[in-house]
Amino acid sequence: MGVITRAEDFYLPPPILDPTPWDDAAPAERVIRWTEHHQQRRITTDPTAQAGQLYARINHSRWVADCTCGSAQIVSPADPRMWCVVCGAGWWQLIFPADIGTVEESLAALPIIERNWWATADPVFPALEV
Repeated sequence: MGVITRAEDFYLPPPILDPTPWDDAAPAERVIRWTEHHQQRRITTDPTAQAGQLYARINHSRWVADCTCGSAQIVSPADPRMWCVVCGAGWWQLIFPADIGTVEESLAALPIIERNWWATADPVFPALEV
């Protein structure tokens, strides 16, 4: 695991399950499996349902994306997509920075609570007003 937590680091199979089926699951699909197990419900996805684009950001040392429904989940640059497990809007295509390693390294020396990053092109970028 690196300095910044990604979906494949966080959404791990529970110890009571065989981890083998999880090994080949893409990070975005691990989120679905993890949620199904923890919430004891089935999540149906549609591979053709496209929801649009969202910017990924770093929040407290985790790559996250915020769905338009208000929920968020940990995501991964290794699989730049997200199926919202709350509203099921479709597959969101995630926008990550061009140089992910540089962004992550720039935060490495900070305390976890201060490891935050936003894409300045993100329309919901929190502009500081003076």
